[in-house]
Amino acid sequence: MTLELGSLVAASVVYLLLLFLVAYAAEKGLISSRITQHPLVYALALGVYATSWSYFGSVGYAARHGFRYLGIYLGVTLACLLVPVLWRPLLRLTRELQLTSLADLLAFRYPGQATGTAVTLFMLAGSLPYLALQVRAVVESAKVLSPTASPTLVGLTFSAVLIIFAVLFGARHLTPRERHEGLMLAIAFESAVKVVALVAVGAWAVSSVFGGVEGLWTWLESHPEAVEQLRRPAREASWAPLLVLSCAAAFLTPRSYHVAFTEAPERDALATATWAFPLVLLVMNLAVPVLLWSGEALHLPWPADFHMLAVPASRGATGLALVAFLGGVSASSAMVIVTTLALAPMCLTNLVLPLGYARGRPDLYGWLLWARRLLIALIILAGFGFYHLLDTRGLGLVDLGLVSFVAVAQFAPGVLGLLFWKRATRAGLLAGLGAGGATWMVTLVVPLWASPGVVAWTHRMAVQLGFPGDEPWGFSTFASLTLNTLAFVGVSLATRQSESEREAARACTREAPSLVSGGVEAGSPREFRERLAPLLGEEAASAEVDRALESLGMSADERRPSELRRLRDGVERNLSGLLGPVLARLTVEEALRLGPGTRTALAEQLRFVEERLRDARGMQGPVHAVEAVRRYLRRILEDLPLGVCAVGPDGEVVIWNAALERLSGVEEHAARGHPLAALPAPWGSLLSGFAVGAEPDTEARVRVSDSGDERTLRLHRSRLTPAEEGEGTSEGMALVVEDLTERKAVDARLAHQDRLASLGRVAAGVAHEIGNPLTAIASLTQNLKYELDDAAAVSERTGLILQQCRRINAIVRALVGFSHAGTVGGEARPFTRVEVAPLLTEALQLARLARTETRSRGVRFEHRCPEGLAVQGDSQRLEQVLVNLLTNAVDASPEGARVELEADAVDGHIHVRVLDRGHGIPPELAQRVFEPFFTTKQPGEGTGLGLALVAGIVREHGGTIQVDSRPGGGTSVTVSLPDARGTEESDVRRPGPGAAA
Repeated sequence: MTLELGSLVAASVVYLLLLFLVAYAAEKGLISSRITQHPLVYALALGVYATSWSYFGSVGYAARHGFRYLGIYLGVTLACLLVPVLWRPLLRLTRELQLTSLADLLAFRYPGQATGTAVTLFMLAGSLPYLALQVRAVVESAKVLSPTASPTLVGLTFSAVLIIFAVLFGARHLTPRERHEGLMLAIAFESAVKVVALVAVGAWAVSSVFGGVEGLWTWLESHPEAVEQLRRPAREASWAPLLVLSCAAAFLTPRSYHVAFTEAPERDALATATWAFPLVLLVMNLAVPVLLWSGEALHLPWPADFHMLAVPASRGATGLALVAFLGGVSASSAMVIVTTLALAPMCLTNLVLPLGYARGRPDLYGWLLWARRLLIALIILAGFGFYHLLDTRGLGLVDLGLVSFVAVAQFAPGVLGLLFWKRATRAGLLAGLGAGGATWMVTLVVPLWASPGVVAWTHRMAVQLGFPGDEPWGFSTFASLTLNTLAFVGVSLATRQSESEREAARACTREAPSLVSGGVEAGSPREFRERLAPLLGEEAASAEVDRALESLGMSADERRPSELRRLRDGVERNLSGLLGPVLARLTVEEALRLGPGTRTALAEQLRFVEERLRDARGMQGPVHAVEAVRRYLRRILEDLPLGVCAVGPDGEVVIWNAALERLSGVEEHAARGHPLAALPAPWGSLLSGFAVGAEPDTEARVRVSDSGDERTLRLHRSRLTPAEEGEGTSEGMALVVEDLTERKAVDARLAHQDRLASLGRVAAGVAHEIGNPLTAIASLTQNLKYELDDAAAVSERTGLILQQCRRINAIVRALVGFSHAGTVGGEARPFTRVEVAPLLTEALQLARLARTETRSRGVRFEHRCPEGLAVQGDSQRLEQVLVNLLTNAVDASPEGARVELEADAVDGHIHVRVLDRGHGIPPELAQRVFEPFFTTKQPGEGTGLGLALVAGIVREHGGTIQVDSRPGGGTSVTVSLPDARGTEESDVRRPGPGAAA
C-alpha cells in the first residue's frame, strides 16, 4: 500500500494547523487557565523528550540491543526521582533571575561572555545531529508510505513548514519572558497523540497480525528466540551509559530544559510530573516489543526503525498507517520547534547581541523579534544541512540521537557545580567543556564522516576497556565525562574565583546571601529611563523600567535609596530574560552605576537577607536553622503589644512592626526605608526629636490624625553602639512606643474613686471639726447681744467670731481641694514648684479629718520639716500621697501611739518619711503592698488600691517609694522626689525632651 506525497504533506500541514489552533485558542483565553496550567498538561508537555527516535527508533534499537532500549526511559525515571535536589533548585534560579536557557544559567553562575558563547556554540553543535535525526525520520517514514518521494524535496518541505510554524508558535511575542501557555498545551496535545497512535498501532498489531493476545502467546511459544533476542543483550551489556545519558538529557537538552523550567507553570507542577512523566513514557514503550515481533512475523523488508508504519501499511490499513505517520511528524515537529525556540534566544543573547548591533536602537523590541525569527530559520536549515551531509553508516535513529545525548551530558559537571560546589570557577567550566567536547568530537562526530581506518584507534581503545565495539557512545560517554570532570575540578581548584563568581556562587548555593554595597547614582525612575535610553532606546528603556516598577509594586515617583536599589536589581532581572545575564549586567552597570562611596542601607540589607531566607525548604544545615530563628523572632516582634521601630545607622527605618502600624496608621511599606523625619506627622517630628535627644525615656501626648484622639505615649530608646554594629561610627537604635492612654484613664478613675471614698471618711471628721467652731460662734453671738453697748467687748467678740469662721473656711477649702484633685479623664496637669512644709501641714490636717477621735484611737501626729524645701509637681496629687500614707499609719498604730512625718534634703532629693509604731510588715509582703487590690487589712476595711495609686503618682513625679519594716518594730515609708530648689517655677508637662503636642 502506498500514499501520494501530496496527501502526506497535506495531512501533515492540516495536523500542524490543528496544533496551532489549539495554541492560539489557549493564548486568547478560549481555553481555561485551569487546563493550560494543570500539572498533567505540564507532565505531557515534558513528553517532548520522546521524539522520533522514541516513536520510530525504539523498535529498531530493541532489535539490536534488546530490552536495553528501556534504559533510555529508566534514566528519565531516575531524573524524576532527583526533582527535589536538581529540578526544584534550577526552577527557582530560572524564575528568580529571569534566565531563559541553560546558557544563561551557566553564564550567570560562571560570569563572563566567554561562558555564554562557549555553552551556546557547544549546545548548538550538539543539537544538530538531533535536528538531522528528525528530518531523517520524516524523510524515511515518508518513503515507507510513498516510495517515489524525493528525500531532498521531503526534507526541504518539512523544514520550510517547520520554520513557518516555529515562528507562529513562539516568535510572535516581543520578548521570551512570557510563558507560552498555548505552545505548552499544543506540545501536551502532541504527546497525547503520540501515545494514542503507539497504543492504537500496537493493539491493532496484536489483533490483526496475531489474531489476539492468545495468538501472540502462541507465536512467542513457537519462537522462543524472539524473547531471547531481547533478553540476551540486557544481560550481557552494561546499562550504565544509557542511564547516565538519559538522566542528563531529561532536563539538559534544549527542548527539555525549555519546557521543564522556562515554560513551567506558576503553580507547582513538579510533584505531579515526578510520576506522570515516567508513566507517559512507560505507556509509549509497551507497544515496542509487539511492533518488533509483528515485523518479524510479517517478515517485513523495511528497517525495524519503521515497523510503526510498515506493519499497518503491509496489511492494507491505510488510515491507521496515516495516523502513525502523523504521530511521527508530530514527534519530530515538536522537537524541532521547541529546540529552535530554545536555541534562537540563546544564540541571540550570546552570539549576536555581544557584537553590538542592537545598541541604542530605537526599535529594540522589533529588531530582536526579527533577529529571533531569522535565527529560527537558520537553525532549522542547519539541521537539514547536517542531515544532507550526514553519512549514517548504518546508524539507527537511536544511535544517532545518542550522539547528541553525549554532547548534552558534558554540561552535567557544570550544573552540579552550580548547585552544590561554590568553589567551581569559570576557568574550570571552560576547561571541562573543552576536554569533554574534544573527546565527543573525536569519538562520535568525526566517525560520522571519516573512513573507518582514521578512527580505528578509538574502536580498539573502547574494546580494550571493555566497551562493546558496536556501541561507540558507551566509550565516548565514559571518556568524555571523565576528562570533563577531571578538568573541571582540577582547574577550579587551581584558579581563584573573581568577586562576581563568588557572589553568583552564593546566590546559587543559597548558603550565604550577600549584597553588593553602594547606592544607585540615579535618583528616580525617570533618571533610570534617561540613563538606559542610549543603550536600549527610549521605548525599551521606558517599558523595562515600568515593568520593574509594576512587578515590585513601586510608584513612579519613588526616591528612597533602598527602593531604587531594588528597582535596579529588578531591571537587571528583566533584562536577563531579554538580553541574557551577561549583557543585562553590563547594561545595568554602565547605565545605572552604584556610588562607590555609598553605603548600602541597612533596610535594603535586611530585605535582601529576608528574601533569600524566606523560602528555607531548599536550604541545608545552619541556614535552615537561621531561617527558623528568623521566623520565630519575627513572629514575636509582630505579636508584641508594643510598637517597635528600628533605625539603621543611616537613619532609615528598618523595622516597623504591626503594633506600631495600628497605633500610628502608617503602614510598614510606607515607613520602611524612610528617614524618621520623613514619616507623616506627627510621628516624624516626634520620633526623630526623641531619637536625637538625651533622655532614654520620655512621655508625649500626640493627636492621631485619623481619629483626632489625643494619645499618651511613653517612648523608650536603646542605642546600638559601633562595636555591636560591627563597623562605622554612626549608631543605630531601637525605639519602643507604649500607648499609656487607657492605663492613664484607668489610673485616673481609680484615683478619683479613692478620693471619693476618702471624702466620706473626711466628711465625718469635718462634721466634728466644724461643730466646735460653730458652737463657739453660737455662744459668742448670744453673748454679743447683751454687750452691744460695750464697743471693746463687741470688737473682741467679733474678732473671735471671724477667727472661728476662718477656721471653718480653711477646713471646707481643704475638703473641696482634696475632693477635686485630679480629673477622671486622666488629663495631665502642669507641674509647679511646691513648698514641702505647707504641703505636710495641710496633709496632716486632712489626715486628722479623715480619722475621727473614735477611729484614731488617740494617735498623735508629729511633723518636722525645715523651711525652704521644695519639689516640682502637682501639689494636690502629692497631698493625696501623704494623706494615704498617714491614714494607713494611723490604722496600723496601737492606741495612744505616735505617727511621725518628717522631711529632709540629701544628695539632690527631698525625702519625706512617714513612721508608725505598728506591728510592721513581713519581709515577704514588703514588695506586694504596692500591687493593686493587695491589702493587709481585714475584709471591708480597705480596697487595696491606695498604695498602688501612691506608687503610680510617685513614679509620675520621677521619684521612688521605699518601705522599711521590722516585725514588731513599726514601719517607715520613704518617698524620694527630685529637689526643686534653685529652679524657676515653670509650667512643664510631665514628658521630657521629645514631647509633642
